[in-house]
Amino acid sequence: MANSKGPTTEINYVYRGTFIHSTQQTPLQILEDEVLGVDTDGKIAFIGKAAELDSLSQTFGFSPSEVIQLAQHEFFMPGLVDTHIHAPQYSYAGTALDMPLLEWLNKYTFPVESRFKDLEFAQQVYSQVVKRTLRNGTTTACYFATIHTDASLLLAQIANDFGQRALVGKVCMDRNNSVKHYKETNQESQDETCRFIAELLNKKYPLVRPVVTPRFALSCTGALMGQLGAIAKNNNLHIQSHISENVEEVKLVKELFPESKSYTDVYHKHNLLTDKTVMAHGCYLSDEELALFRETGASLSHCPNSNISLCSGMLNVRNVLKHNVKLGLGTDVAGGYSASMLDAVRRTLDTSKVLTIQDPEYDTLTFEEVFRLATLGGSQALSLDDRTGNFEVGKDFDALRVNVAAADGPIDLIKIEEPKIILEKFLNLGDDRNIVEVFVAGRKVVPFTKQ
Repeated sequence: MANSKGPTTEINYVYRGTFIHSTQQTPLQILEDEVLGVDTDGKIAFIGKAAELDSLSQTFGFSPSEVIQLAQHEFFMPGLVDTHIHAPQYSYAGTALDMPLLEWLNKYTFPVESRFKDLEFAQQVYSQVVKRTLRNGTTTACYFATIHTDASLLLAQIANDFGQRALVGKVCMDRNNSVKHYKETNQESQDETCRFIAELLNKKYPLVRPVVTPRFALSCTGALMGQLGAIAKNNNLHIQSHISENVEEVKLVKELFPESKSYTDVYHKHNLLTDKTVMAHGCYLSDEELALFRETGASLSHCPNSNISLCSGMLNVRNVLKHNVKLGLGTDVAGGYSASMLDAVRRTLDTSKVLTIQDPEYDTLTFEEVFRLATLGGSQALSLDDRTGNFEVGKDFDALRVNVAAADGPIDLIKIEEPKIILEKFLNLGDDRNIVEVFVAGRKVVPFTKQ
């Protein structure tokens, strides 16, 4: 029997073909020869067997002749969720990977980010990163911007204009001695964060929300972190930051906050660990810290490209999952050199295999599990899984139409393959040429129609 919620709004369009997604119960569910209807609100109205097409058409009031048929080598999958990406750093992605984290921040990152008070420069970079990530199938992105409020508001506007679902954070930092002028006073950071939140919420963008963003413990005083925790609580907002990315960073945090039991405890003491918090990296978290993540409902973003590129460390994903901590994947541009979540999928698998080489008893991640992390897992990590992440009725239709046999694409199909093989080929070999269409909340955002 079809899964449906009954006709509440008009059906906008119906697709027939293969749909591949994850559920809480299974990392990979393949639905062959199914029909899926999207209503005028952009939500999934029904999904069911094609054999039930006639009854579905009568129930939901559409004509079977209007159904769009997918080609043989096409399938739909949920949109990819990037749980951690630095939009301003896209301007130098693919370069500057020759030093560890803290030196890298001082030499490359802070000087570039300080330029974003120039709104023309910000417009150029932010338009490019939103377009690039959408073309590569990122339907939801959790962005760090810079300390500049107006440029951060511009990033939110650009994401809205292109139709991407986004969390956008004005970065907060009242400690930074490496780049003159690229820091705020405690009061400036509070005031500008409140202005950013108020102005962004006032825009009433349907898919773009503010996220409170202390850069990390080394660039924020305890006083500022505590105030940001209160701001997030008072406005019921998401929080994002970094944690336990690099050995030297962990050591310095311990020296800076000797009264705290751990890096995680620093954030916990300042009310920054909530069920709407996502922390990037976590390579060196203890089991006790992971238990605190689980207890508070906070999430981790696994950014394997960055962890490898900056020689920071390797996250034991299996241990995170064993602790029942919510986990998604992130590109972490530009510490990660690729803005494509397909790269994050591949590097996640690579990291898991390296851990297996080091310890043959290690339980290597499967591609099916990593597929779930890149889609449903990401939506859970961002506390958006009530809206997106898979093809459940009532959720927004955030989806990629994938054609593994796209002309001049990177995949050579030697014979007709089953859907699971086709998905695996796409995850390992595919790129934006295979992503024929991208939908966010039912709206086709790729191919681009403007800008």
